[in-house]
Amino acid sequence: MDALPAVALLLQTALGETPYGSLFVGLLTLGAVVLVGRVLLRLAWRLVTIALVVVGVLVVVSMVAPGLL
Repeated sequence: MDALPAVALLLQTALGETPYGSLFVGLLTLGAVVLVGRVLLRLAWRLVTIALVVVGVLVVVSMVAPGLL
C-alpha cells in the first residue's frame, strides 16, 4: 500500500507528458489498484470461509440434536 504515494508523485512530474511516460504511470496506477483489490479479496475469502464453517457446524448440530438449537 506504500505504492500509492509513489504513484501520486509520478503523476505530478513531467513523466506523464510523454506517451510512454503516460503508459508507465497508467500501468503503475493499475498495479496499485490490483494490489489493493487483491488484499481486500483475500480478506473477503477468509470471511466467507469462516462463515461457511460456522453455518456448516450449525447445520450438522441441528441435524444431530434437533432440539438443541
